[in-house]
Amino acid sequence: MKEWMKLIPEADVQTYLRGGLLADINFGKRPALIVVDCIYGFTGSEGLTLEQAIAEFSTACGPVSWETIPRIARLIGLFRELKLPIVFTRGELYDTRYTGRTTKRKPRGVDENKFNEFPPAIAPRSDEWVLEKTKASGFFQTPLTAYLIKQGVDTAVVCGVSTSGCVRATTVDAHSHGFTTFVIDDCCFDRSYFAHCANLFDMQAKYAAVISLDELMALVKPMRKASAA
Repeated sequence: MKEWMKLIPEADVQTYLRGGLLADINFGKRPALIVVDCIYGFTGSEGLTLEQAIAEFSTACGPVSWETIPRIARLIGLFRELKLPIVFTRGELYDTRYTGRTTKRKPRGVDENKFNEFPPAIAPRSDEWVLEKTKASGFFQTPLTAYLIKQGVDTAVVCGVSTSGCVRATTVDAHSHGFTTFVIDDCCFDRSYFAHCANLFDMQAKYAAVISLDELMALVKPMRKASAA
């Protein structure tokens, strides 16, 4: 059993199974990776406790961010190796002054520029798209759907932060826009472990297949062989 599933009451699991939920789905032929909001504003600086990270940026997730980032880096490296589309999202700081931010909470931080920076280990390359958004979902009033269609994508692979917020919103919208959707559980993080687990469960139940990085590696093994041939 996956670690995050251990927090879900067995009675709830059985109820969902009886309702035909929690079903697996098939991986598509051309996936794209959506790296959601992996910026300092949601991690905090490396080496800080959760309390210190929140003092730096009130939206930060602290140590769990830096435990997860090496796996996100591996995931990004996999998509680069396969020459598949990668989209990095983050908030659009200027426009949100007029549209309102992604949640009702007002982030607190002294360095707005650093807030929106990517940690070097997972920073986009110059030829990779950084999609700036004003709301939680990477799809909400952005050209993301048009881009994925143009790239011939049939499967969205989602990772990032927070599991209960922008990752979930992007996952729901990816499904709603007709993409087969996979969430990489050990490449997502949240300031609340309970919220992380509960939202992975709900996404698995309704909108996506929730799998690990190792499970994804196994799914794309034929693609890696083909690209190496």
